[in-house]
Amino acid sequence: MIAYLDGKLTYKEPAYAIVDVQGVGYEVRISLQTFSALPAIPEKCRLFTYLAIREDAHVLFGFAEPGEKQLFLDLVSVSGIGPNTALVMLSSLSAAEIKQAIAAEDLRVIQGIKGIGAKTAQRVILELKDKMRKESLTGGTTQTSLLTGGSSAVRNDAISALVVMGIPRPAAEKSVETILKKQPDVTVEELIKLSLR
Repeated sequence: MIAYLDGKLTYKEPAYAIVDVQGVGYEVRISLQTFSALPAIPEKCRLFTYLAIREDAHVLFGFAEPGEKQLFLDLVSVSGIGPNTALVMLSSLSAAEIKQAIAAEDLRVIQGIKGIGAKTAQRVILELKDKMRKESLTGGTTQTSLLTGGSSAVRNDAISALVVMGIPRPAAEKSVETILKKQPDVTVEELIKLSLR
């Protein structure tokens, strides 16, 4: 329905961004890869979008690259994987890592993502392995750049993102604190990825 948004980035955090298009601010749920690829505020940006229509809400999901959007669509086509779970998957691993794990039938990697059990991981691999193998023959990888920030901002951004992804605040805070004690110089993206494992 809405293929992409092309406008000025007015707000961003690891879980969502707001893009101003002709005076209308669109709130868009994003993955960590997309967050890393977003320009500084208030630069112009383009997000490729998917509109999820539920009974209680219309939610826009945005992606910096068409390939990431396509992988998201592939993931939500699998029974048992909804848009939020697909977004958690794309925030836990890069698109290339997910494709590689599916093509190689690496159940351990897929199951290592928070919220993905053994049966769901098997279903993802079963339904998408042929498609991922075909794509791996034609190439196409996505690269991400990591952003760094102050530890307090990193902590708060990571906790906010985890809560938006559906993780209870106390669990998110505990996980983030544990990781920060071991790795105080971790980036927001890495902190969220580690918390989702």
